[in-house]
Amino acid sequence: MTRWFEDITIDEVFPLGSHHFTEAEIVRFGQLYDPQYFHVDPEAARQSHFGGLVASGWHTVSVGHRHMVDALFAEEERLRGLGREPGVSGPSPGVNRMDFKVPVRPGDTVTYTLVVTGKRPSNSIPGWGLLFNTLEATNQRGELVYHAELVDFSKLRDYKMPLRLRLLLALTRIPVLGKVLVKRTG
Repeated sequence: MTRWFEDITIDEVFPLGSHHFTEAEIVRFGQLYDPQYFHVDPEAARQSHFGGLVASGWHTVSVGHRHMVDALFAEEERLRGLGREPGVSGPSPGVNRMDFKVPVRPGDTVTYTLVVTGKRPSNSIPGWGLLFNTLEATNQRGELVYHAELVDFSKLRDYKMPLRLRLLLALTRIPVLGKVLVKRTG
């Protein structure tokens, strides 16, 4: 999230955009990354239990992730345009859940949204907070095709490192003492 941890509102919906999946794109992604017959061979897929070609779940996820990253960059630019300093987003420590509900087929237009469902300061990384997010994708018929529960880091704007940590950090910069402290804490 390109907002400071303190500025993130729980349950705010972030529209991420839509993507139209074509047969050629589904086959191309399948050939490159998930070459199962129901992703790469329209004729064989018609005979399968899917009843036709379907996009790889990883294709659906990758497109959604791209939309999410693009939306984060757009939010950063929006904040700068308002004269505000954007926050600092960090990496994701993981995905807690990922469900593929309905197959994505050629001709489907999938719309992605992100919602921050919870947040708390990190217990292990000073100055950072954890964001708990839901990423969902629906097709043009309103069917949920993908649901994920993600965790991300966001920097705290108003964080001041406690004196104890600042002293420990300073002590680790003293060559001999630093090696002893690193060995004891590492």
